[in-house]
Amino acid sequence: MTDPASLPTADAPWPVSVLADKLKGWIDRLGTAWVEGEITQWGVSGGNVYGKLKDLEAEATIGFTIWSSVKSKLPDDLKQGDRVVALLKPNYWVKGGTLSMQVFEMRHTGMGDLLERLEKLRQKLKAEGLFDADRKKPLPFLPRCIGLVTGKDSDAEKDVLRNAQLRWPSVEFRVEHAAVQGERAVGEVIAALAKLDADPHVDVIIVARGGGDFQNLLVFSDEALVRAAAACATPLVSAIGHEADRPLLDDVADLRASTPTDAAKRVVPDVAEELSRVQQARVRIGTRMTGLLSTEIDRIGQLRSRPVLAASSWIVDVRSEELTRWVARGAELVDRSIERARTSVAELTGQLRALSPQRTLDRGYAIAQLPGGAVLRRSADAIPGSPLLLTLADGTVGTTVDAETPAGRSGR
Repeated sequence: MTDPASLPTADAPWPVSVLADKLKGWIDRLGTAWVEGEITQWGVSGGNVYGKLKDLEAEATIGFTIWSSVKSKLPDDLKQGDRVVALLKPNYWVKGGTLSMQVFEMRHTGMGDLLERLEKLRQKLKAEGLFDADRKKPLPFLPRCIGLVTGKDSDAEKDVLRNAQLRWPSVEFRVEHAAVQGERAVGEVIAALAKLDADPHVDVIIVARGGGDFQNLLVFSDEALVRAAAACATPLVSAIGHEADRPLLDDVADLRASTPTDAAKRVVPDVAEELSRVQQARVRIGTRMTGLLSTEIDRIGQLRSRPVLAASSWIVDVRSEELTRWVARGAELVDRSIERARTSVAELTGQLRALSPQRTLDRGYAIAQLPGGAVLRRSADAIPGSPLLLTLADGTVGTTVDAETPAGRSGR
């Protein structure tokens, strides 16, 4: 114990070095301890490892250091997300006034609880089809308005806005600020997504954060947030910017950008590049049209130079001769048809005349008609004393039926 007489007072304070030395001495006497936890940060610099170890149940985290001489003796597959037990010794650095945990041993104890739950959730959502490629919606070529969900005054917000406006100065943004880590993050990000998705002017939504350690990025693997992102009707871009952890939001989003800057470049086309493409297209079209016109002009010139088109009067002359021949042929055919018709008419006229009653009358026959006009065909029909009208070849004559004679009836 410290002698009370040697304790510092306002009149006799300790120098900082004395307090630092006493702290170091007291911490050095603590010795080593085995600790179980989950690696939430693992970075290598100069051969040394600087990381963080999180309690498996409580909200407690400590930083640790693994010197290169110790690292070579540890398993090669240690990484962020692993559940481990480590032999630690607290170390107080007097000059810098910092406390760190020096690792002497570290070994696996199985997959960390967080990583295990995350993997189970990943498989569950994948089985439901939330990660399927056919669910991915295409991004608009030139969005009129971009929705942005990010932390207030964050570097991610500045990167997206700056790079997007450099590429297309007239692009519009609807920014919804939300906590991107901590207990409020899930609810605020979900609310921001819902608000932007309901805005008819927003064509695409970007969720941006400038990376972070595994523990801080767990927000973007929350099941409620991931399902809210999957339900968005507006195309969604995830720009969390942490390749190693791959939050579930990256898998359900329509496009994953490696960084917020990458998101801006992939969502907004470069106006200079587009103008260049338009100009190149106009040059290609002009060249193509010039070539087509030149080809057609040459073709027309070749056609006009042919003898058949050099003097076009031959077409009229040839057709005139053909027309004269066809007219003469037509007249000849008409005359023949008329002659055949005349002959046919004469033949029919002769046949008609041969069958005519007039020819019979010309041979001396007569036609007797009763008073009613009926033709007398039988002698029995002629009543004695009845008048008859006889039609002869050159006219008619009246007569009367006489009485019967032995030879039959006669008339006068």
